[in-house]
Amino acid sequence: MRVIILPEVLDYLEELVEVLYKKGYFSYENSSLSYVVELYDEIIADLPSKLHKNAPQYFDKYGKGMKYAGFRKNKRTMWYVFFKIYRQNGENVYLIRYISNNHVVAQYL
Repeated sequence: MRVIILPEVLDYLEELVEVLYKKGYFSYENSSLSYVVELYDEIIADLPSKLHKNAPQYFDKYGKGMKYAGFRKNKRTMWYVFFKIYRQNGENVYLIRYISNNHVVAQYL
């Protein structure tokens, strides 16, 4: 099993560190960085074992026939990872195409 994240998703995660700090969700930039790194690590480690569902048609703009899984970071925030599963050389490959949270996409799920 392999998890691959598209470059634009990695860019989003890098920008997220600064956004979370500047909007005051974290008092220190290092805390914001730790939050995003923990999210990234959890996604890489746990995505293949997470219960996943078919993504609604709204998310087809990121890729047709995607799945999604949720990652809860605290009592108010759930992160949703949208991905496709491929078979390559006898192993499952999880290609992450989009990440967002319940504050942004909940109404579409």
